[in-house]
Amino acid sequence: MKLDELKIIVTGGAQGMGAYFASRLAEAGAQVAAGDVNDDGLARLPASVHRRRLNVADEADCGAFVAWAHEKMGGLNGLINNAGILRDGLLVKKDKTTGAILKLTIDQWNQVIGVNLTGATMMVREVVAKMAETGQRPGVIVNMSSLARYGNRGQSNYVAAKAALAANTVTWSREFAPFGIRVGAIAPGMIETPMTQGMNQKARDALVASVPVGRVGAPEDIWLAVKFVLECDYFDGRTIDVDGGLRM
Repeated sequence: MKLDELKIIVTGGAQGMGAYFASRLAEAGAQVAAGDVNDDGLARLPASVHRRRLNVADEADCGAFVAWAHEKMGGLNGLINNAGILRDGLLVKKDKTTGAILKLTIDQWNQVIGVNLTGATMMVREVVAKMAETGQRPGVIVNMSSLARYGNRGQSNYVAAKAALAANTVTWSREFAPFGIRVGAIAPGMIETPMTQGMNQKARDALVASVPVGRVGAPEDIWLAVKFVLECDYFDGRTIDVDGGLRM
């Protein structure tokens, strides 16, 4: 698909990669509806971007947002499934001072799964249902997975969500083919965003040192991969790693 033919939703669109994607799409002539819980960030997006608060962990909110976006844009043929959060922690660890055994809390687990997996899935469901209902085709969905899907210490919740998104990219490509909808995924490595800027500096430095290209990725690096998935009509059911050669 050509970018200027897109009527596309970007979740997590208020900051980081989501804001970058929304802005680049708008520059290319696409109609964009950005959703996020960060109202201030949404307000900073280009005026041409349709904006509305969206909590992807709320099933009803997902449905309402898709209906609103469809009305605002006069149609809907794309989704960038970008919303995500971190609640890192070892599943089980021993406190170095007290020796107490500490466990990842159920809230830490549920919050990440609720946004990064259940919320992402509900957005796909609602977007595809709307496209199937209206007969809109072709369509395209880009899921934001992560290099962490291969496994990463201290991220059981995040790994589970991102691995599931990569697997369901294959599942959904097969399920949605009759509707003329392609599904691809991008798995970023370490990218310069507000999420990664909050990392422990020592851990961040060690991670950067292990990246073969010798730097942290930029949102533009990921945008180039997203753009490829959107534009290449023969790409379907696969995940692209964009990680500078990093292996976790």
